Amino acid sequence: MFLPYGDTPNPPTTPFINYFFIAANIAVFLFVTLPLTMSRPDFNDPLVVDYIRVVGARGYGSAQQILQNMTAYDLFVFRYGFRPGSPSLFTLFSSMFLHGGWLHLIGNMVFLWIFGDNVEHRLGRFGYLGFYLVAGVAATLFFSLFVPGSQVPLVGASGAISGVLGCYFIWFPRNQVKTFVFLFPILMNTFYLPARLVLGFYLVIDNIIPFLFTAGQASGVAHGAHIGGFGAGLLLAFAVDRWQWIGYKHRSRVKDITGGPAERKETVRETTEAQRVVELLGENLMDRATDLYFQLDDRKERLAVPDEAVLDMGNNLLEQGKNLPALSLFRRFIAERPNSPEIDRAFLGAGEAMLRQPRGDTSAYHYFLTALDTARTEQTAKLAREYLRRLDRRAR
Repeated sequence: MFLPYGDTPNPPTTPFINYFFIAANIAVFLFVTLPLTMSRPDFNDPLVVDYIRVVGARGYGSAQQILQNMTAYDLFVFRYGFRPGSPSLFTLFSSMFLHGGWLHLIGNMVFLWIFGDNVEHRLGRFGYLGFYLVAGVAATLFFSLFVPGSQVPLVGASGAISGVLGCYFIWFPRNQVKTFVFLFPILMNTFYLPARLVLGFYLVIDNIIPFLFTAGQASGVAHGAHIGGFGAGLLLAFAVDRWQWIGYKHRSRVKDITGGPAERKETVRETTEAQRVVELLGENLMDRATDLYFQLDDRKERLAVPDEAVLDMGNNLLEQGKNLPALSLFRRFIAERPNSPEIDRAFLGAGEAMLRQPRGDTSAYHYFLTALDTARTEQTAKLAREYLRRLDRRAR
């Protein structure tokens, strides 16, 4: 058994929205779930007949046995949980705050507490608020695709939380998760495990494999919702990273179309665009070379520009305070040139750019760690260590 209970590093800000979701879920459980669990339902409610029909069809006993064991909370969940066969916009959201018991609630809240703060720090409070709810809706709808006519209510925050995990998987790959490993009597100890190992285990072992083997069968765990939420998180993280790159490239293209002599554009056409980038750099026209580089749509063209030249353009953007374009350039370098001997400088540059972004400390920390790991020169290693020490002091 693997029980995560913390992660490192953590952002220096207070995750107010994450705390709000945790508090809301706990409050609903304490003030709604528990009292209703200890109460008998109103048997005059017309929904009782539908409940007995659905529960009876699943083989849980006769109508009399169902009525004897039925609580007010059972009927409440039947009304406000999301039923794919009777969907409503309200229950898409209300179902996220209902849980089936203490273990269900505690498991979800522990995962939200561990992983939610970093993602909120990256998205910002309102971005995180919106994404959490959208991820929960996406998870529920994905689950419904496989049981479109089901009247069994789906409840729990795990779909939305799985969306948070998907973002964490992309954005914080070098984080370490504090995990208690309980394999009695062989092993009982706490280990720091890579975040992607822990989250990959959660996705594949805890959800994808059970989902494949229990598809179409009754199950107490909505594996499909977990997978859908995780997928929504992955897509969001990719989209956010991609948007930063596309946005600057578009602005550069507009600038080129609306400014600059026609003769220069003809010259670009006569040679390859990559060669023109190098020529402009040789003429010390750094800004024009950078604008043209951002317009290169073909990967081969971008790779034709020397590593050193690309890094020089990125550092020039940093010097001018153009941090988002610099971050996009360094990230593209890392993605497209993973075996470059200059990769350590790209990680260092990405860290510097991210450090200047709101809520960018945690991601910057990862870039500097990687720069230190891949450093080929003592100068790069020294700079990376200095940035890491600065971030540690700021966190304290």
